[in-house]
Amino acid sequence: MRARSRTAARSGVVGHARQTAAAVRRALRAQAHPDRVAGVTRFFKCGPGEYGEGDTFIGVTVPAQRTIARGFRKLPLPEVDQLLTSRIHEERSTALLILVDQFNRAADDRVRGRIFRLYMSRLRFINNWDLVDTSAGAIVGGWLADRPRDLLDRLARSKDLWSRRVAMIATFYYIYRRDHRDAVRIATILVNDEHDLIHKAVGWMLREVGKRASAQALNRFLDRHAATMPRTMLRYAIEHRPPAERRRWMQKASSTNAECKMQHAE
Repeated sequence: MRARSRTAARSGVVGHARQTAAAVRRALRAQAHPDRVAGVTRFFKCGPGEYGEGDTFIGVTVPAQRTIARGFRKLPLPEVDQLLTSRIHEERSTALLILVDQFNRAADDRVRGRIFRLYMSRLRFINNWDLVDTSAGAIVGGWLADRPRDLLDRLARSKDLWSRRVAMIATFYYIYRRDHRDAVRIATILVNDEHDLIHKAVGWMLREVGKRASAQALNRFLDRHAATMPRTMLRYAIEHRPPAERRRWMQKASSTNAECKMQHAE
């Protein structure tokens, strides 16, 4: 029996473990690979002055986190909160996987509301792009689906990088349901943002608008902004367009940049 328990722990199988934050931590540590830590720390830009500065990893893969999260899908919210406020990245990530699952399975708005309020109260801990991208669409987008969405505008105008990314990624919930309006509105607010991670988020959601919701809406946005929007944002937005169309949009941006340089030279 003890041998089977040790094997289950090493394999990430939760079995009948108690639904506690401490049990999640044990399961994560059983899947930790210290040899992965240096690589993921570089990947998530955790060095001095980088956007993930100070984040701590223990080297658990995302598939392992997902397996563990499924085993703790009934984890009480106070226990989830302990993980969500952890200094360990994988604990926060697993907490968000659990919250998304609980939100999607919730039978009534009281439960969903508690999850949404916990999420919003802990935004400062949702502080890397993977954490935002895992959760913002389901929880923020999902909660606001039949409610006023001015919260997205406030988040988009925040000084906090991750709040702005939450605003943009949350709109995927509507894009997936063929509604482009919120995505285009938030993209317009963020089109001149200075951070590369916002350029990528906006470009990604615009690409999804063109793919899933409205190619015409994407074209209208590009007509207004392609000449001046950041190049990374533009490349992401037109990634799935036909080659000739991609060249046309990039040439439009290049022509504008060349004109600006000539004006500065004069």
